[in-house]
Amino acid sequence: MWTTAIGIRQRRRCPVMLCRLLIDPPAAGSWNMAVDEALLEAAEAQNASGTLRFYQWSEPTLSLGYFQRHDDRRLHPASLDCSLVRRASGGGAIVHDREWTYSLVLPKTHPLSRRPNLLYDRVHQALVDVLRALGVEAKICDVPRTTGRADAFLCFARRVSGDVLLAGNKILGSAQRRRRAAVLQHGSLLLSSSQAAPELPGLFDLAAGLPDPAALIRPWSDELAQRLGFMLMPSELTAAERSAAEQNFAGKFAHDGWNCRR
Repeated sequence: MWTTAIGIRQRRRCPVMLCRLLIDPPAAGSWNMAVDEALLEAAEAQNASGTLRFYQWSEPTLSLGYFQRHDDRRLHPASLDCSLVRRASGGGAIVHDREWTYSLVLPKTHPLSRRPNLLYDRVHQALVDVLRALGVEAKICDVPRTTGRADAFLCFARRVSGDVLLAGNKILGSAQRRRRAAVLQHGSLLLSSSQAAPELPGLFDLAAGLPDPAALIRPWSDELAQRLGFMLMPSELTAAERSAAEQNFAGKFAHDGWNCRR
């Protein structure tokens, strides 16, 4: 992990905001969701800085969108043996296995916290530009509405405006959870196909000659800092955030009462 602050280009219009950068080791899905919620709670309470977090999953895990029915997981037999967690954000189910997940938490003081579509665009376009610099021509999906299978169980079987596509395949999608004073946006960058979702190719299946997946985080973070007006500072969870995450884990995301609620 690098240890110096990452500056921004003055040509960006967003005012400079301190943003913590967390790169976490792989963890259980219920813990990952508990941490994202704790960061959202902290941003709402403190209303001071943002947090950009990258993480992975310690075992193949199916995350259900907030509004999805638990029983609908039977629609995708390949992922039936995966652990399960329900996200606090909407959208289709995701098989988290060979991928990077990011979360971005902004307080209401950041101008993009009130412009959800533009926030999606800034994050996704940052990845497109990083890949283009590496010789990979990904693009932003510009369909006016959901295409593919609009009712598809898996998020990556759908196409909505703003998704990142490579050779017609979705490799990055995001969702948001909004509160009165803060917003959480998190999304999944599919790196390669999983045995739990073999029909979905990832970035490294579709493009050759890319660096190690971990090496994508630095340039993507740099580009995000430039586009969102951030001064990124490497950080870790505070004691208060870890305590809140433990409470979210024990009282919510690790329980069938939450995961199987629909």
